[in-house]
Amino acid sequence: MDCVSKVQLHISCEGLKDKDVLSKSDPICAVKIWDEGGKQWQEFARTEKIMNNLNPKFTKPINVDYQFERVQKLLFSVFDIDNETSQLDDDDFLGQMECNLGQIVSSVRYTQPLKFKNGQVYGKITVTAEEISQGNDKVSLTFRAQKLDKKDFLGKSDPYLIISRQLPDGSFAPVHKTEIIKNTLNPSWSPFELAVNTLCNGDYNRTIKFDCYDWDSDGSDDFIGTFTTTFNEMLKANEREVSWPCINPKKQKKKGYNDSGTIYLSNCMLTHVYSFLDFIMGGCQINFTVGIDFTASNGHPAQPTSLHFINPYQPNEYMKALTAVGEICQDYDTDKLFPAFGFGAKLPPDMQVSHEFALNFNPSNPYCEGIQGVVAAYQNAISQVHLYGPTNVSPIINHVAKFAEEAAQENRASQYFVLLLLTDGVLSDMSLTIDAIVRASHYPLSIIIVGVGAADFTDMNTLDCDDGRLKSRSGVAARDIVQFVPFRDFVNKPPWALAQSVLAEVPSQVAEYFSMKKLSPLARPPQS
Repeated sequence: MDCVSKVQLHISCEGLKDKDVLSKSDPICAVKIWDEGGKQWQEFARTEKIMNNLNPKFTKPINVDYQFERVQKLLFSVFDIDNETSQLDDDDFLGQMECNLGQIVSSVRYTQPLKFKNGQVYGKITVTAEEISQGNDKVSLTFRAQKLDKKDFLGKSDPYLIISRQLPDGSFAPVHKTEIIKNTLNPSWSPFELAVNTLCNGDYNRTIKFDCYDWDSDGSDDFIGTFTTTFNEMLKANEREVSWPCINPKKQKKKGYNDSGTIYLSNCMLTHVYSFLDFIMGGCQINFTVGIDFTASNGHPAQPTSLHFINPYQPNEYMKALTAVGEICQDYDTDKLFPAFGFGAKLPPDMQVSHEFALNFNPSNPYCEGIQGVVAAYQNAISQVHLYGPTNVSPIINHVAKFAEEAAQENRASQYFVLLLLTDGVLSDMSLTIDAIVRASHYPLSIIIVGVGAADFTDMNTLDCDDGRLKSRSGVAARDIVQFVPFRDFVNKPPWALAQSVLAEVPSQVAEYFSMKKLSPLARPPQS
């Protein structure tokens, strides 16, 4: 899967241990990434060596492919280089720091002590993250033309434009075709939007070619004329309309020929499209909430066949899914306190059915400390509640959506909510759930549903509208916010495969929401 983006890491250290007798240490930092498949650290980059310095600021940045949906473990090891060999195991070790890439990007500037293998601390390391721009900008263009050549015998021309960008080998590749304007020599085409990368691959001086044609119903479209320009030239239309003569090279040899009309660019509006990392690095918090299915269809927890059976040697599917997804999200939440709820159970002492109870049985403070705290609360709840039913999830969706709505009213890109729902069956309140999702689509919220067990989850795909927007009895969703996967598809795969599948859409959903609301990333206060 393609990475969300690339991140550049800048590394500095302070107070390194001095290993040299006659001078100071000559440090270098080696960066390793954890290979989940091979279960080992693999070195992928090093900084330069800095001579005689116990407080180095390395100038060589480290570029890393960033994937939100995976835990990317990094190990920063600092050495004092004493020889010319490329190996580091014969150099003096000055300490190391292990962390996740998610922790670095959510902090922007991440400082930790450098530890020796015996746990002793000596000095500290700072890693600063910066997203490498991938050119997310878009441009809105409005073209018109005047006095184009007449190509039709019984009428005027039916003109359209084809825009092509130049490739490195000098050839041109079409990237956009306007609509056809019928029977006119003075067309005005509707405004349209293109990614700047599509238009010129981010190179504002790259040649862009425009070809004007007259459409014919039999497919034998007639060439009217052409011109070339650059995106820098086009941007002048921000201040005033710009124009180019439309030239047919075959007619240039004819006496008295000037052009085949004039093409005008009336508007060229450049819009910066912020990325997920722009918002995260601006301080946006990902608020992670869990909802767990405690209906009787899971089977009695005391039976090994139950989906809720607690095996001290092997976590059940609920625990596996919760841990896989939660370990990603927790890196983006500073307080690491996660509200966790259950639904479909009878609760002690009065054994009333609840579809929205705090997993820790504290409704005024349903927060659990870390993902392991959520797992512990789940294990405790299993031993106390009576599994019942039906499978209603709309109350929990509405509960989280209420907090997302309050965050939306602040009109700042400061908070986004992710709700993980774990359920073993088809929903009993499908129409109410659809209503809740459609309402929630207007707020900073994404919903991940993991189907646990062997049930037929066909109906659940209704909620995951990848091909269109979900419709309720009262309206249409503002955007797609639901991702559903059955856990059984990942039983024989590593834990990160599930997280990768269900979290892959979250970064684009975060960016899409704030873009829809025309909100820019927050400006973090300067760090000393």
